[in-house]
Amino acid sequence: MNTVAGAWSWLTTGAHWSGENGVWNRLGEHLFLTGVCLVLSCLVALPVALVLGHLGRGGALAVNLANAGRAVPTFAVLVLLLLSPLGPYGPWPTIIALVLFAVPPLLTNAYVGMRGVDPDVVRAARSMGMTGRQTLARAELPLALPMILTGVRIAAVQLIATATVAALAGGGGLGRIITAGFNLASTPQVVAGAFLVAALALLVEALFEGVRRARPARARGSGA
Repeated sequence: MNTVAGAWSWLTTGAHWSGENGVWNRLGEHLFLTGVCLVLSCLVALPVALVLGHLGRGGALAVNLANAGRAVPTFAVLVLLLLSPLGPYGPWPTIIALVLFAVPPLLTNAYVGMRGVDPDVVRAARSMGMTGRQTLARAELPLALPMILTGVRIAAVQLIATATVAALAGGGGLGRIITAGFNLASTPQVVAGAFLVAALALLVEALFEGVRRARPARARGSGA
């Protein structure tokens, strides 16, 4: 109980929210790192998943290889990258490790979404004279979008939670609050930092859920 009270006291102390090491600055660093890694992960995974899902070939192998990467801990990948020639290049080892961690859910969900499109819809689009690219963009992609967004949501939440490892490599983010708490032997600060990460992950989860619920409503409104 004393730890919870201490964490609450730490969170409600204004001095802990301002300055270079304050919560607001660390939150901005955390969001920036997460956003960069999420965008890079989407650029890597989504084109591959969409093309393979459209062609219907090679997707199972790609998904299995991507999922196999989940068995390797992100921290282990980060350590290996720090020991590699990339080690001295600032945040890149952390970014690469996080991107590799976020690719599997993006790739898997996008591919499953593409393969779940009704074949009759695809045949109808082709019978209308659509090219393969037009069929992908106008017929398959809109129908696969819910699964794609699910993959983006999962990847975003996982990145927010895992981006705390950036602090172990000297990077920024909310993880620095946790590591500083360990260095100071301050359990309340560690708990406060963990609470901030969890709250941010839940907030992002809620935002994606709101977007998911809003899409059918907009669709019904446009169809009225």
